[in-house]
Amino acid sequence: MLSCVFCKIIQGEIPAQKIYEDSFSLAFLDINPASKGHTLLIPKDHYELLSQMPENEYLAFMKTLQKVVKGLMKYTDGVNILQNNGKDAGQLVPHVHFHIIPRRPGDEIKIETWRTHHDPDLDKVQKVIQSLLKD
Repeated sequence: MLSCVFCKIIQGEIPAQKIYEDSFSLAFLDINPASKGHTLLIPKDHYELLSQMPENEYLAFMKTLQKVVKGLMKYTDGVNILQNNGKDAGQLVPHVHFHIIPRRPGDEIKIETWRTHHDPDLDKVQKVIQSLLKD
């Protein structure tokens, strides 16, 4: 058995405020929420990166993500859905997880603002990424 914090939640070793569970995934409230109702959705099997999930589990997981989002959209009029994939992207827990963050007017959460940069090499970047997707 793996010992990451999310695996311990799945195994019942750490309590969580569960809001939804099915055979592939678990959704629970974040203990350090960005807003009221901030939910984490995790796969029950341990994968550090989204790209490591088998397609059938990924598809089932995405259906659950949609279900949880639909429910939270009844709770508020907007949500941010975030997934940090890898250390360089800010992933702190090495287990795939999505943050579903309910938004409200004036909440002062700044997710949607980042500094943009002009990239004169877009054609080169496009070709490199396209070549990487051919695998």
